[in-house]
Amino acid sequence: MAVAPAPTRYDLTRDEFGTLLDGEPRYRLDQVWSGLYDQLADPADITNLPKKLRARLDAELPLALELVTQSVSDSGDTVKFLWELDGGSRVETVLMLYPDRATVCVSSQAGCAMACGFCATGQAGFTRHLTTGEIVEQVVRAAQVAQEGARRVSNIVFMGMGEPMANLDRVWAATERIHGDIGLSARHITISTVGILPGIRAMKDLPLPVNLAVSLHAANDELRNELVPINKRYPIDDLLDACAEYLEVKNRRVSFEWAMIDGVNDRESDAEELAELCWKLRPSAHVNLIPLNPTPGYPTKGTPLKRVHEFRDRLEALGANATVRRNRGTDIDAACGQLAAGQAVKVTPKPTSS
Repeated sequence: MAVAPAPTRYDLTRDEFGTLLDGEPRYRLDQVWSGLYDQLADPADITNLPKKLRARLDAELPLALELVTQSVSDSGDTVKFLWELDGGSRVETVLMLYPDRATVCVSSQAGCAMACGFCATGQAGFTRHLTTGEIVEQVVRAAQVAQEGARRVSNIVFMGMGEPMANLDRVWAATERIHGDIGLSARHITISTVGILPGIRAMKDLPLPVNLAVSLHAANDELRNELVPINKRYPIDDLLDACAEYLEVKNRRVSFEWAMIDGVNDRESDAEELAELCWKLRPSAHVNLIPLNPTPGYPTKGTPLKRVHEFRDRLEALGANATVRRNRGTDIDAACGQLAAGQAVKVTPKPTSS
């Protein structure tokens, strides 16, 4: 009979911590929980706890993520963490520092099964889901580094490794912890998907009004089937219906992520098709244009920046809202689509465009 793994520090719910602290004064639970989530402190640094209890918590509740490397780019404003998990899988987290705030890009799976050819994570394949504790710990440990630079984490984006909707139970439990205990507004939390309709519809009925981001990348089914294979199961019209349902319930903006691939999805016809999709969700759809970042398994280059801006201008002329996303961390493979945690990737053929 298999033995369940011992819980790690951020796996436990507040009630489970209460059980662990049975025999301690009742106020200890508040002290421990506040120390971990309000102060973002390690047990050894929660100074209003007795030393014996601090030592016990350290011993009984180890961290889940073993830091392998920490890479820095953009004059220190982008930090990529490579973690090793129990069992040997590896994932990456990216911390982006701004003058008055910080954003954490969180992974939800080790690898990804969605097989988007231009994404390094998809090229590497799927290994396993992350636990709630492993997701929460990424935020806490990145926030601790942000604190060292006098920044407070104000935004969380589930845009790291993996497909969040394929691990929604754990992603949502982590979201509730990030919102309710670390204290981030739901409006500053974004959960992304390549278009898993059951996940979007399930999230619509969950309580927090988080932002929804859809990795779209093509506005017709023929091209999207090549770029985002899950589109064969959940085609664009159905995806738009699910987004409209989400908007109706949550009244939150839906963003379309669009990795601009030279000669593939950056043509005049692509802008026209994309603008038409945005009009169906107007005024609550926004396009983030991302020049494709280089990955070892994809032979096609990103659209030149001048053309990216022209594409944005054309979208806006057609009545769509669009922003060109600044690439950060490209030189440390920390930019959008580059997270592979050092895993081998398979080469994906160049897509055909029509």
